[in-house]
Amino acid sequence: MRSQTVRSENLFCKLRPVMITLNQSTNPKVADMPEISIVNPQSMGRPLSLYGQIARVRASEFVFISGQLATDLDGSIVGKRDFDAQMKQVFSNIEKGLKSVEASFANVVQFTTYLVHSQDIASFRRVREELFPTMFPTHRYPPNTLLVVDRLVQEDFLIEIETIAAL
Repeated sequence: MRSQTVRSENLFCKLRPVMITLNQSTNPKVADMPEISIVNPQSMGRPLSLYGQIARVRASEFVFISGQLATDLDGSIVGKRDFDAQMKQVFSNIEKGLKSVEASFANVVQFTTYLVHSQDIASFRRVREELFPTMFPTHRYPPNTLLVVDRLVQEDFLIEIETIAAL
């Protein structure tokens, strides 16, 4: 293992620079499995849906999956005008991305979700309640930030989800 020291400065707040030491293994397969703690401190109140307030992660590597849309292998839209079908396809695409780096939903530490219509929030919650018990059998759900936006890359897309996972 070799260590690299990185200087990080917060440009938006007047904080002292912080020194961070990153351990980089030359063989990522040898690296330790991540320690992921999902917590909901009582002092923060109960989450409004299926998500954790805080994910505390000790990992050797992070994976950032770009916002996934409801597309099939050919790039065709799955579930045009069908929010539930699109959301299920998005999670299917995320799962494929996770598997491609030898990970699973157990490695997910954060989602960022973009919806086009605020009216789909109830459907978003319902579909999560349907899918999440299988995806997260421990019922420890990663943090999720939900944003309602004007539109996505094409007008037929109703949902997009970015994912961060720890290995």
